[in-house]
Amino acid sequence: MAPGCYECLRRLVHQAAELATDDVSLKQRAIRDAMKILDDEFSSSRLSLGIAAKIHKIVREVTHNPDPYRTMKEREMTLARELYPELSLRAKRSNLPEDELRGYLQLAAAANALDFFKDPGSIRDDIRKPVSFVLDDSEQLEAKLKDASRVLYLADNAGEICFDLPLVKWMQQFAHVVYVVKPSPVQNDLTLEDVQKSGLEAELGKLMSTGVASPGIVFSLASAQFKREFESADFVFAKGMGHYEALSEFPPEGRFFYCLKAKCQPVADSLGVPVNSYVAMLQ
Repeated sequence: MAPGCYECLRRLVHQAAELATDDVSLKQRAIRDAMKILDDEFSSSRLSLGIAAKIHKIVREVTHNPDPYRTMKEREMTLARELYPELSLRAKRSNLPEDELRGYLQLAAAANALDFFKDPGSIRDDIRKPVSFVLDDSEQLEAKLKDASRVLYLADNAGEICFDLPLVKWMQQFAHVVYVVKPSPVQNDLTLEDVQKSGLEAELGKLMSTGVASPGIVFSLASAQFKREFESADFVFAKGMGHYEALSEFPPEGRFFYCLKAKCQPVADSLGVPVNSYVAMLQ
């Protein structure tokens, strides 16, 4: 955790409370209790994911709202469905047949521009921008997948699901792919219910959850089933900054592949890239 993470988590407290209720007294109580957690636990030795998970939990409990980000997620999924045909066609036109994987990676990465701190107009503009990876290990990815028999695909934001699907299907040529989502709502992350409502469940194949409603993965709280799947997987494909934050704590062993947009300075600094860079990186 970097010093700048405090302000981001403070914004998260206020955003979650604002989205959760119109009741002023409940909103103030949720902010007060969540800020106490932030102030008590903020430390350079901690992962922001764990604190964010506690913030969301207390906001849900105080406001009695199990899914404060529901409207935002629905808006994101509508936007993604609207933009997907345009971006999918562009990916096909801009890549040669032998670069099929790179096209699917670019498509999946484009949707990672979804950001719950931004307005829909700027999100729309960001997703439409061409994706160029500042770090590009896509060739190593193809080699790794051809040697893998079991792959975990860690999904991120709800609106990314249709952009993930072509890449998931491509991976299924080589390995058994497990698409991993959250068990219940947290931020705008994709949940089991969201997948079922999308109509894409059958196409994605095997589906499971992390067992914990946290951004990224808080491994100490994840389910035993997920931990077993994680340990036995030959390869882990991770979307988004939260999963990078969690998995980069592990020693690099060539088993993790990150596909993300580095939206904040601490993550960009950790990766050694400018803010808002796209990354396709093997670790």
